[in-house]
Amino acid sequence: MNRTECAVDCFARGFNCAQSVFSTYCEEFGLSSEKALKISTAFGGGMGHIGETCGVVTGAFMAIGLKYGRTRTEDLEAKEKTYALVQEFTHKFKSIYGSVRCKDLIGCDLSTDKGMGTAIEKDLFNILCVNFVSDAVKILEQLLY
Repeated sequence: MNRTECAVDCFARGFNCAQSVFSTYCEEFGLSSEKALKISTAFGGGMGHIGETCGVVTGAFMAIGLKYGRTRTEDLEAKEKTYALVQEFTHKFKSIYGSVRCKDLIGCDLSTDKGMGTAIEKDLFNILCVNFVSDAVKILEQLLY
């Protein structure tokens, strides 16, 4: 199974969008799957269902940081590379979907009962979000390798 399929499978098993993207890369870059799933739990649904930055985007940012992030304050090269890749990811994702904001992407506000009900009723997680997961990993594949 390739990474895109792994992330989509993770999402289909009930993990959120951020978990599905981030956990796909964690072990390769030195973090256990269990820790990655815990860390990224809070980022689903636009960060804890507040509808802001989409979880696939934050999951991708964390994966970029896990590979290229700095561990020493003086390592400005690592910091700049990480920021550049985050910006490139954002540009590529926006070129496909027009936004990185959960509310904009799915067209409802998950922070409200009505918005969550609409998302469930219209099956938006399976219709839209699964594509966001897949495309986020495809973009990451271009940027990380």
